[in-house]
Amino acid sequence: MKIDSHHHFWQYEPVEYSWMNEKMGILKQDYGPDELNKEITEVGINGAVSVQASQSMKETNDLLFYAQNHDFIKGVVGWFPLADAMVKGELERYAENQLLKGVRHVVQDEPDDRFILGANFNRGVSLLRQFNLIYDILIYERQLPASIEFVDQHPQQIFVLDHIAKPRISDKSLEPWKTQIYKLAERENVSCKLSGIATEANWKEWSEEDILPYMEIALDAFGPNRMMFGSDWPVARLAVEYRSWVSICRSFISNLSQDEQTLIEGEVANKVYGLS
Repeated sequence: MKIDSHHHFWQYEPVEYSWMNEKMGILKQDYGPDELNKEITEVGINGAVSVQASQSMKETNDLLFYAQNHDFIKGVVGWFPLADAMVKGELERYAENQLLKGVRHVVQDEPDDRFILGANFNRGVSLLRQFNLIYDILIYERQLPASIEFVDQHPQQIFVLDHIAKPRISDKSLEPWKTQIYKLAERENVSCKLSGIATEANWKEWSEEDILPYMEIALDAFGPNRMMFGSDWPVARLAVEYRSWVSICRSFISNLSQDEQTLIEGEVANKVYGLS
């Protein structure tokens, strides 16, 4: 089964999605299951994992509702108030929902680059394993050092790194991202999504040559056994349309063995998130 391991839905509301600035007009509309189903069907993808884009339980509930009513949505990575002292009770209320596969916090937008090491936040993360939940790491390159420390605090927790940690592609900078991504990849409890890459380049002027070095490094660091395809649709539309991104990724992995391609296109996501 071919899986898009990373996409978003939303009913656009300017306060809830205030991160959408004046340059992101294409995102300021509703995006729902029907639109995504059309995109994945056209490129032969069978299923998808829905990921939170708003820090609210309302969106977590909305994503789970969509998944319950659309068979192609195989799982949800929602948001929970991990730093809240009462978060265990919240997690317990969702424990029987088999469609909830993981949790994410938008760490990239936190003003403190070491937010991810906060005591209360880590107390919440430490609860996830008992509920069989993955934690998705959403960060910028500058937050990699703290994130490596964070992962080391939870050696039994399964992590998924979103968007190869958002290197500074628009600046054509490989370091210190390259050194740090290899260091993070030494932790075998971390997998990585081949997603959200084109939007780190110059949205209107990037080329495949701009992003390939970063894709190659990420794949070399994590290997096909810990790499999964993701579209980051519809956010990716700022720089690339769905079909084009699928084509770029398939071309990129075309020199791998068929088994390795199958891993990246779906098997890793299936295994890590426990999709059905």
